[in-house]
Amino acid sequence: MDSTIAILAGGKATRLYPKTLEIPKSMIEVAGKPFIGHQLELLKQKGIRNVVLCLGNLHKEIEDYVGNGDKFGLDVKYSFDGDKLVGTGGAIINAIDLLSDPFMIMYGDSFLNIDFIDIIEYFKGQSRSGLMTVLKNDDKWDKSNIEFKNGKIVRYEKNSGGMFSYIDFGLSMLKKNVLSGREKNSAFDLNDVFRSLIENDDLAGYEVRERFYEIGSFSGIEETEKYILSLNKKNNVQ
Repeated sequence: MDSTIAILAGGKATRLYPKTLEIPKSMIEVAGKPFIGHQLELLKQKGIRNVVLCLGNLHKEIEDYVGNGDKFGLDVKYSFDGDKLVGTGGAIINAIDLLSDPFMIMYGDSFLNIDFIDIIEYFKGQSRSGLMTVLKNDDKWDKSNIEFKNGKIVRYEKNSGGMFSYIDFGLSMLKKNVLSGREKNSAFDLNDVFRSLIENDDLAGYEVRERFYEIGSFSGIEETEKYILSLNKKNNVQ
């Protein structure tokens, strides 16, 4: 079975109010189309075929636009948070039956122009249960939160106080056994899973060189739009 990627796109995106009061963040127009269209096109270009969208707030607009993924050359399935907030971990548990083993995770506001297949192959050669991609950031694009030494993730802290140089890039992989025992609709954060893996020396690190783009803020939307337009011009995409 080809590796599946879960895209976490269920949040309310309160930082983007009033823009996201009536449309989900993934449907914000960027460079002429809903952002999720750019995400899915990039995944197809990078060799990914199977996608599970983990949705919550205002999910019907995303479903209506994406459908079964045919128009993007993908197989897209859906998982829903329901009425209860379950966090990033709970969203993955609710989708677990739709995912490959291992599977990838990324966020619905991220544009990650990297080689996904290389990362999958790297993880296959590891003996660890999880993988996190990292970028040398030095607090440039966001607060660095990773201590990464000799190819190994040593610490992962939300508020590092300027101690670290690396940041969680936004793409990770997990084997399903990491989440065994968790019940559907149970609320927890994936960050706690990653910290537990680090404590047990069970989280591989993969350093990427290309910066990330995101639409989690108004400035991020502007930056991402400029980047996508530059890519389209380079690739002669109308």
